[in-house]
Amino acid sequence: MKNAASVLKTIRFPFLILTPVSVFLGLSTALQSGSSINPVYFVLVLLGAVAAHISVNTFNEYYDFKSGLDSITSRTPFSGGSGALPATPNAAGAVFYLAITTTAITILIGLCFVYLRGLSVLPIGLAGVVIIVTYTQWINRHPFLCLIAPGAGFGPLMVVGTHLILTGVYSLTVLIVSLVPFFLVNNILLLNQYPDIEADKRVGRKNIPIAFGIATGNLVYGLFILAAYATVALGVVLGPLPRMSLIGLIPAALALPALVGALRYATNVEKLIPYLAMNVAAAVFTPALLGVSLIVG
Repeated sequence: MKNAASVLKTIRFPFLILTPVSVFLGLSTALQSGSSINPVYFVLVLLGAVAAHISVNTFNEYYDFKSGLDSITSRTPFSGGSGALPATPNAAGAVFYLAITTTAITILIGLCFVYLRGLSVLPIGLAGVVIIVTYTQWINRHPFLCLIAPGAGFGPLMVVGTHLILTGVYSLTVLIVSLVPFFLVNNILLLNQYPDIEADKRVGRKNIPIAFGIATGNLVYGLFILAAYATVALGVVLGPLPRMSLIGLIPAALALPALVGALRYATNVEKLIPYLAMNVAAAVFTPALLGVSLIVG
């Protein structure tokens, strides 16, 4: 029972909220286009997306435990892993098998949609699988890939992929709105790397804060905030998004204080934690509100 509880803990359930939000955003653009939505397709898309997210999380937990990173990391609610495997090392094998199983589920659902929707789905699926299996062991050692891979997964791949599967076509609107979670989810991982800089260095990771320093990390973080909310505003001004989509700017009231917190407390983990929470909240509420605006119009 203790091992089972540890395996479940490595899934990191609180962070899975990002997946239904991204899928919802893709659903909203599909509904806005006037397409008839197949509910079975939607359920399968959501299941495949959740399985993919669980795969990334559990692979990350397994490899961080095996590399020794878990033993030298100071954990926060937003960084440093779940701590489940250091507490119950015997659960490591089960976590690895869970990662393999959820990856297989993702691939099988993807192949199903390649058959149903055609080869246009294949590039998105292949890119997603590559991110899943290489994120912890390889992408985390390349600063620019590490910076953009999370947002690519939850933005262009998940949002556009959902829209494509539900409608059978691409659209300008979905390409635009997918950039919002792209920038904001990248910022989640970027800011969450600050408490782990020294520990990550010791196991060979090389993200933006490690490679270029915290000042550069803060600059990138600020630029990504600007890019995310400018995308919403320009989408409204230029026409692809309805005026109501301006409600997607409201969570900037969380993102901007998070930037201030990063500037002030980047090296003070205890004081940084509330700003990590604001950062996550902005990345969840912004695409959620944007999706609502597209449905309501």
